[in-house]
Amino acid sequence: MVNRLAHETSPYLLQHADNPVDWWPWSAEAFEEARKRGVPVLLSVGYSSCHWCHVMAHESFEDQATADYLNAHFVSVKVDREERPDVDAVYMEAVQAATGQGGWPMTVFLTPDAEPFYFGTYFPPAPRHGMPAFRQVLEGVRSAWSDKRDEVAEVAGKIVRDLAGREISYGDTQAPGEEELAKALLGLTREYDPQRGGFGGAPKFPPSMVLEFLLRHHARTGSEGALQMAQDTCERMARGGIYDQLAGGFARYSVDREWVVPHFEKMLYDNALLCRVYAHLWRATGSELARRVALETADFMVRELRTAEGGFASALDADSDDGSGKHVEGAYYVWTPGQLTEVLGAKDAGLAAHYFGVTEEGTFEEGASVLQLPQHEGVFDAEQIDSVKSRLLDARARRPAPGRDDKVVAAWNGLAIAALAETGAYFDRPDLVDAAVGAADLLVRLHLDEQARLARTSKDGHVGANAGVLEDYADVSEGFLALASVTGEGVWLEFAGFLLDHVLARFVDEESGALFDTASDAERLIRRPQDPTDNAAPSGWTAAAGALLSYAAQTGAEPHRAAAERALGVVKALGPRVPRFIGWGLAVAEAMLDGPREVAIVGPALDDPGTKALHRTALLGTAPGAVVAVGATGSDELPLLADRPLVGGEPTAYVCRNFTCDAPTTDPDRLRAALSG
Repeated sequence: MVNRLAHETSPYLLQHADNPVDWWPWSAEAFEEARKRGVPVLLSVGYSSCHWCHVMAHESFEDQATADYLNAHFVSVKVDREERPDVDAVYMEAVQAATGQGGWPMTVFLTPDAEPFYFGTYFPPAPRHGMPAFRQVLEGVRSAWSDKRDEVAEVAGKIVRDLAGREISYGDTQAPGEEELAKALLGLTREYDPQRGGFGGAPKFPPSMVLEFLLRHHARTGSEGALQMAQDTCERMARGGIYDQLAGGFARYSVDREWVVPHFEKMLYDNALLCRVYAHLWRATGSELARRVALETADFMVRELRTAEGGFASALDADSDDGSGKHVEGAYYVWTPGQLTEVLGAKDAGLAAHYFGVTEEGTFEEGASVLQLPQHEGVFDAEQIDSVKSRLLDARARRPAPGRDDKVVAAWNGLAIAALAETGAYFDRPDLVDAAVGAADLLVRLHLDEQARLARTSKDGHVGANAGVLEDYADVSEGFLALASVTGEGVWLEFAGFLLDHVLARFVDEESGALFDTASDAERLIRRPQDPTDNAAPSGWTAAAGALLSYAAQTGAEPHRAAAERALGVVKALGPRVPRFIGWGLAVAEAMLDGPREVAIVGPALDDPGTKALHRTALLGTAPGAVVAVGATGSDELPLLADRPLVGGEPTAYVCRNFTCDAPTTDPDRLRAALSG
């Protein structure tokens, strides 16, 4: 058996490198091998922090008898969905169309032409809960392949034709207006959970992009209902078990409606998006809770996800060793009353149990509780609580830690750069801005080639072989644009421009203005993926619309603004119908409706106190999507600074929107009023 996964950059593939299954990475050679041998392909897709992926690996892919059967009758291909979101998207669409549901691990059987004909997700080693055993599935597929090859080919051909017919009905090429955004808000109000915050039932995912829309809508229209939904949801999540009450950072989602029990993996993209939301909530309301959570989440990312090269790792696992050698979900994070007593002594354990909602019966498995922050009557001694937290944190640090997926994904690092740059600027934390710059430097140094084409991933300073997809170009541009606003360094705007030129040249359908997830010159799959909906992170489509709009505001580039407007046509179509699944698109539409505003700050020098005061005021403005340029008078570092003289020799702010400008001002209060939405 050849070990073909040993040199991959994906921690998920490396986890499978020692399996007895003769795995191939996704490659033309794998399908050539299947053609040569006349066997079907087993495609197994997952990611390193996926609990059920680990379970299926342990039960089936580490089992010698199962591996022998696979090796004899299939070519087995292993894919990390985070490295190849295009492969994942195409086959997940087929799985969902055929079965009505999807998820990971994803198990798909393909012809040697990569056409799918049988699907599933997790299969157990023995039949249970109405699911066939994995071995039964393998035997069924093998027998169909041997005895009914023509039928299999017919099914595969039909599936591919059906997928090709599922083109997006694109709506029009106009961005949504007041009416569509008001309908989207109404739709969200209907799905809102007023008792617990958030939208819909269990499982409940943090709705970070919808929250950005609500904050921007409030800033533009003054809607109190929009602000209330955002505020209450943020508070419920921050008090729930989905938030790590000891060390900061959010878990992936809550299995219940109350935000109590999370699925414990911590993803970079969730934390980047939520860090930014809480920072923006603080900017809008001054909420002390929002400030604390934004800073704790930023500190969590820097402390626990930053890699030696300065980028940010993808995720921390949900599972860890429970101390007995067994890997258990949540083992690192949960507490029993007895464990509290062991660490804190009886008196402080009683206080901690009351404060964090730890009970005898427990809120999780086997009498353990996830720490929460329930609403309490009365006041706690802050020093005592700090002492309890720090002792619990020290004790937790001695537990076996969850594994870390160390690959650096370009898109998610772009989101982290934007969050850390803004949070650092708002709260006077230059170390957070430095961390954002460090990650941006790594992306430029390692992920960008001479033509400014972007690689999707790297690990340990080695760049991966997979090309960047639309979300990579868009989210990295978003991060660079935020850095340009915060630092005043024009180089970040330049790099964003290079990336967005690729978006216009290689990802946009010239006729309709629609966007594709893969470039026109990318590897050809059975269909070119294209999904405008925002799920765990902004879709490439809506993220690109946002970055194109901000870039146009910073530079006056008309093609970029026109492309953003055309791309937002899909938000006009989907926003009123499914607002929960196009939150970032709605947030970008708010920015376009507001202008967005262009703010130029000039002063005698960047470190001049008056210049800094105006710059900070501009960054704290709530006008949706406003862009900020700061520099010394006469600087050509950023296009918005051109022909902006000082007024009366004082640092001066210029605010423009829709080709008209306010009178320049030297007064931070007047600037604040001009940018308050």
